[in-house]
Amino acid sequence: MTTLILGASGNLGTQLKLAYKGKDVTAWDRTDFDFLDFEMLKKKLLDLSPSLIINAAAYNAVDKCEEDETEAALAWRLNRDLPAVLADYCLERSIPLLHYSTDYVFGGDGRLSNAYTEISKPQPLNVYGQTKLGGEQEIARRALNGLRYYIVRTSKLFGPKGENAHAKASFFDLMLSLTEKQEELKVVDGEISCFTYTPDLATASKLLLEDQSPRGIYHLTNSGPATWYEALSYFFEMAKVKTSIKAIRPDEWPRPAARPNYSVLDNTRRPKLRSWQEALLEYWQSNNK
Repeated sequence: MTTLILGASGNLGTQLKLAYKGKDVTAWDRTDFDFLDFEMLKKKLLDLSPSLIINAAAYNAVDKCEEDETEAALAWRLNRDLPAVLADYCLERSIPLLHYSTDYVFGGDGRLSNAYTEISKPQPLNVYGQTKLGGEQEIARRALNGLRYYIVRTSKLFGPKGENAHAKASFFDLMLSLTEKQEELKVVDGEISCFTYTPDLATASKLLLEDQSPRGIYHLTNSGPATWYEALSYFFEMAKVKTSIKAIRPDEWPRPAARPNYSVLDNTRRPKLRSWQEALLEYWQSNNK
C-alpha cells in the first residue's frame, strides 16, 4: 500500500513527506526525472504500483507564463496535462488521486465580498489560473467514468522552505530578507484571500484521505482573510521588526499577470483550520527557538 507524492521536495511536498513519515511512501521530485516525459512516468507508475497518488507538482511562476509563450506552454503541460495523465492511471487502477489547485481559478467575476465555495463557478483572470482550471477540468472528465478524486484548492502558501533548491521562499521570509536592504517596504494592500501554512495543509490533506471523505473539490486554507499588507503588518509586529511598511494599491505595483482583488476560499466541507495568525506565530517561534 504505497503512497506516491509528486513534487516531493517543494514547499508543500516536503511537508507532505513529514505528514506521512513512518508510512510506506515513495517521493518523486523533478530532480529524480522529468515528470513531463509521460512515457517514462507511466512506466515508473506501473513499476511502483502505488495505492494513492498525491500530486503537489505544479508550475507557479504566475508572471512568467503570462508574458512568455514557452513558459506558458510549460505551465499547461505541468498544470493540465500532467494531472490528466495521473488521472488516467488512477482511473485504470481504481486508486484515488489528490491534486492541488488554487484560488486563482476565481476572480474574473470581479466580486469584492462573499467567499467562493467549492461549487462556485471558476473564472480565472490570468494564464496561470487558466492552466490550473485546465487541470481541474481534466480530472473532472475522468470523474464521469468513476475516478475517485480530491481537488484541494488553497492559496498564499507559507512555511518552511522545501528541500528543492528551486523552491520559492515564502512571502514572509522574502519580506524579512528585504528588511536587511531597505528602510521601507511597499506592500500591496489588496488582493484579499487566505494564507495557508504548509504543515497545516499537509496534515489536513492526510486527514481528508484517512476519513475516506466523499470525492470532489475541497477548499483548505487557514481561517481568516487578509491582504498582503495586513498579514505583513501583523508579522512585523509579532516579530518586532522595525522596518516601516507603506500600503499601496495593486495598480501601483504593476505586474504582467492580473490578480484577483478578492479570492477568499470558503471551506464548507471539512473542519476549519486554525487562523493564519496562530499558524504564523507557530512558524515564527519554530524558526527562533
